[in-house]
Amino acid sequence: MPTFEEEFLRLRPTVAKITSFTLMGKKLVVKGKENIVQLGPNIIVGNHIGNIKDVATLLEIVPRPIFFVANQMLFDKKELNFLIRKHLKRYLRDFGLAVDLLVKPVKTIFVNFVTENISKVGTIPVDLYQGKKQAVKKCQEYLEKGRAIIALQGRGRIMKRDPHPYVPEFRKGASIMSYNLYMEKGISVPVTPVAFYGTHKPFVTPSKVKVNVGEPMFIADYLEKSFVDTIQRFRIAMEERVKSLFHEILKSW
Repeated sequence: MPTFEEEFLRLRPTVAKITSFTLMGKKLVVKGKENIVQLGPNIIVGNHIGNIKDVATLLEIVPRPIFFVANQMLFDKKELNFLIRKHLKRYLRDFGLAVDLLVKPVKTIFVNFVTENISKVGTIPVDLYQGKKQAVKKCQEYLEKGRAIIALQGRGRIMKRDPHPYVPEFRKGASIMSYNLYMEKGISVPVTPVAFYGTHKPFVTPSKVKVNVGEPMFIADYLEKSFVDTIQRFRIAMEERVKSLFHEILKSW
């Protein structure tokens, strides 16, 4: 098994190309970069409003190999084309179809590159509607090996009807992984909260992407008498922390 350094050097050229394509036109502004966990197991949680741009941003700013569950549609050219078209239409409405045609040459290069290389950067392809338990189990295996994984919360877009459109209610996955590894393996996994703003802007649209990275959180600080209560308490704490980081972006940047 390669060392982290070997793995990082092997993946870095492909990662750089993918992030360059995905974040074309975007300028990254990052606060709290010192809170990024450099070594050992780590779960990165955050709001998920920009589809693949959120992941590309993390690949750009985290100086180590990171692994993430990916929508299996990203591995197929036809389905990724559909996702991009859907994304543009959602945010630009009828004008989105015109933009889709306008950027077609660049989009074709992007789609070809992503579908050919995404499997090379630590992705775990799953059907996001059917493979959640399998994904959690696989992520735990990665964490046991001292790897960092991404567990973003949301559907990859702003949910306007939600109480907090930019930070949805967190799922239980990160809490369950943290709990299982702490109770069964004695591994205290740092969970790094991250807030994004700006990744929701359409592909190739010039704009700023603002990222606020918080201090790591640990399940041991949220233990209750029962499994259910512990999972719920930690889940809520992570969600509230990301909301706080998000509001800091809006207020002070």
